[in-house]
Amino acid sequence: MPTYPASRHPAEPHTPLDSPELNRAVWDRAGARLLAKMLGEFAYEEIIEPVPRTDGGVGQADGYSLALDDGAILSFQARRGVYGSWRVDPATIRESATGGPGDGSTDGAPFRDPLRFLARGRRLLGLDGATLGHLIRELTATLTADARLDHTALRAAQLAELPYAELEGHQTGHPWLVANKGRLGFSAADAARFTPEARSATVLPWIAVSTRIAGYRGVGRVAAPGDLYAQELDRRVRDSFAEILRGRDLDPQDYLFLPVHPWQWDEWIVPLFAPAIADGDIVPLHTDDDLRLPQQSIRTFTNVARPDRHTVKLPLSILNTLVWRGLPTERTLAAPAVTAWVQGLCDGDPFLRDTCGVILLGEVASVAVEHPLYDHLPESPYQFKEILGAIWREPLQPRLAPGERARTLAALLHTDPDGRSFTAELVARSGLTPAAWLTRLFSALLPPLLHFLYRYGTVFSPHGENAIVVFDENDVPVRLAIKDFVDDVNVSGRRLPEHDTMPADVRAILLTEDPSFLTQFIHSGLFVGVFRYLSPLCEEQLDVPEGDFWSLVRAEILRHHARFPDLKERYEIFDMLTPTIERLCLNRNRLHLDGYRDRPQRPHAAVHGTVPNPLHPSA
Repeated sequence: MPTYPASRHPAEPHTPLDSPELNRAVWDRAGARLLAKMLGEFAYEEIIEPVPRTDGGVGQADGYSLALDDGAILSFQARRGVYGSWRVDPATIRESATGGPGDGSTDGAPFRDPLRFLARGRRLLGLDGATLGHLIRELTATLTADARLDHTALRAAQLAELPYAELEGHQTGHPWLVANKGRLGFSAADAARFTPEARSATVLPWIAVSTRIAGYRGVGRVAAPGDLYAQELDRRVRDSFAEILRGRDLDPQDYLFLPVHPWQWDEWIVPLFAPAIADGDIVPLHTDDDLRLPQQSIRTFTNVARPDRHTVKLPLSILNTLVWRGLPTERTLAAPAVTAWVQGLCDGDPFLRDTCGVILLGEVASVAVEHPLYDHLPESPYQFKEILGAIWREPLQPRLAPGERARTLAALLHTDPDGRSFTAELVARSGLTPAAWLTRLFSALLPPLLHFLYRYGTVFSPHGENAIVVFDENDVPVRLAIKDFVDDVNVSGRRLPEHDTMPADVRAILLTEDPSFLTQFIHSGLFVGVFRYLSPLCEEQLDVPEGDFWSLVRAEILRHHARFPDLKERYEIFDMLTPTIERLCLNRNRLHLDGYRDRPQRPHAAVHGTVPNPLHPSA
């Protein structure tokens, strides 16, 4: 099996046998929090139906009961919020062996074990044996990562001082998905080395791949491979790569260079591309010596040694947050073309370009390597078609103005060990009132998203990891940066004149949706996926009632409508203010639809009923 030259191979991590984060106090605290999340999200998706024990209004903490398979009763306090959401208090979850739902009993012992909840509630949850087995594994890995985060958690004031890339290592993951850090495929040593919470910068090895099996796409300043490598690799590294190829009687002009994730190389590339390695179509090189930090998506690395260099996105064939995290060959090749089209819309629109100052972090270059068998077998599982490739994304730091700093939207949901939210810390630093700060936040986020939707029938998926908030020197939100285009840009299935400029290769790759569903990407990605959690935090820590929070959101939407009266017809086509919206479900997909089975296409969120829209006037 080929190996990297010993002198240039990344050092193996020292993995001590002891794990200080795995102690009972930390484990129980993380477990109680995860169990509360599980109860709340499963209730939101109507996987479970807790029975109320007292009456109360929306936003009030009320008592609920839930019967486990063995007849034991779980009781807990929860606050109901917008979209029919649940906010369960971890400290109130108790188990009693007697009594029935609705008896008002608060007796019983504290219950804080989400793993035993799965085992004792498998019939309640409707789990088959295979799903239960894998889910316990995925949830145990998630809980282990949560314990590591708790063990090294910083205060909100400390987090506020961290640069963008370093802050990523302190985030707790997807707020909606319960098993949000499963990373099935990683060992304990892999998790200690390659995950964001490990906060360990790494160097990436590179390989050369023959143009017989690899393709390059690039736009702008990196239209040709040589343009990219001149920016990404020092001269001595480029010369060394070429020398290795010539030493094997291979012509460097016939090869493309790309980094690979060390885990992916060992686990997937060598086993499945062995014939190409034997033929010399894939040649291992060495690292470029640049230190990179994994972001929350794990497969994306920010260059912390050279912030002016591109962020690189690599396939990582682990199962995490519903899907295998590879890079589809076809979409990898299309990424630069999608970038060119989306950025072209922005560059030609004075509102987006000048008024909003929105930053579109384009995926400007890519290399895709086709597997000679799997890519031509439509019935084979999709993860076998996403094994090898790379996408280079524009770096964020050079796009910021002096004094600006950036943080992912997800960071606003973070709460430190003292219970202080990161948002409360930023509001205090800004000197603004909470309502004024939130108004600035919404005016930074919503106008560019709404304008892309209404004017161009195009939406991003502005969830907490894709949407980046840019702040001024006083920690006041001022504008939006967006990333991840080829995976998360969707366009209206109803043809609009603005789509006439869309190149054929972009039209072929972008997903299309009915206008009534296109609005779901903002609802589910931003409002349900982020604001559903941010609004109760603001009520608890900033004294902004949840109703006032959503009134400010709605006011920003109406302000945008008033700004562009010529788009009135589009506001009706893409109606954000409907009485209800469809309830998208992420956990239900794992538990009841796709489970852990292989399938030829990536799974999508399930739809289950509807929920009230807090933006409708009647709300």
